[in-house]
Amino acid sequence: MTEPHLQRLADGVHAYVQPDGGWCLNNAGVIASGGTTIVVDTAATMKRALALRDAVREVAPAPPRLVVNTHFHGDHTFGNCVFTPEAVVVAHEGTREEAILADLHLTGLWPDVEWGDIRLAPPALTYERRMTLHAGDLNADLFRLGPAHTRDDTVVWLPDQRILFAGDLVMSGVTPFCMMGSVEGSLRAIERLRDLDPAVIVPGHGPVGGPELLDEAERYLHWVRDEARQGLAEGLDPLEIAHRAEPDGRLLDPERLVPNLRRACAEQRGAPPGERMDVAAMFGEMITYHGGPLPCRA
Repeated sequence: MTEPHLQRLADGVHAYVQPDGGWCLNNAGVIASGGTTIVVDTAATMKRALALRDAVREVAPAPPRLVVNTHFHGDHTFGNCVFTPEAVVVAHEGTREEAILADLHLTGLWPDVEWGDIRLAPPALTYERRMTLHAGDLNADLFRLGPAHTRDDTVVWLPDQRILFAGDLVMSGVTPFCMMGSVEGSLRAIERLRDLDPAVIVPGHGPVGGPELLDEAERYLHWVRDEARQGLAEGLDPLEIAHRAEPDGRLLDPERLVPNLRRACAEQRGAPPGERMDVAAMFGEMITYHGGPLPCRA
């Protein structure tokens, strides 16, 4: 596995990629121009967040004034604390609520990870529908898509450069994850992202890509929905459906299939997108499917 690294996307725009993109190894972004620096997402542990801060200093003329959180999950938000209070954390209003509710719960799922002295730094500035941030001559549009990966996902879109920071709405070589959101909502979100016509997509996890990442996500989600429909017709539960399914062996973290199926089955039965479900039970099912504790290399 290679080390985290900056990848230049355009003048003043970089992706911070953490291979291999598995559990808690997320990507971030740096937008810097005209003396203003914006960071998109942070990292899971104190060590990784400090490494991100050092990397930002390499390409940004000024410390970050704004940090955008695409959603509330700890791998994207725990590192907020190394940028605050100098930087203001921005997110959708629902993301702030979910972050406060979840607190540092993620650390309990992987107690052996060296999380470091992290502390919760929830978004201090929130928006309802959309917001535009400006860094010199770079414009970044924030808007909510969801429920999809979570109940309230934000994407960061640079229209002039056609660069999309998609958060965990899009993965690259990593299994999509709808446990706290919606399979149907994710498919709708992908269609909206496709309408933007992005040239470059920074996924929440995995290598930077292009529009093909939307195709891959859509293909997987259609497959999950079809498996759920067939399994329900045969009277199977999501874990049983998962055990007989044949997921794409090239995708990391295939155990995510189980909560994806549980979400798809619930929606087939009429559950609304984003309906709260038993997350602890679904993690337990993933462990059962995986045959042991889930690997986390954060």
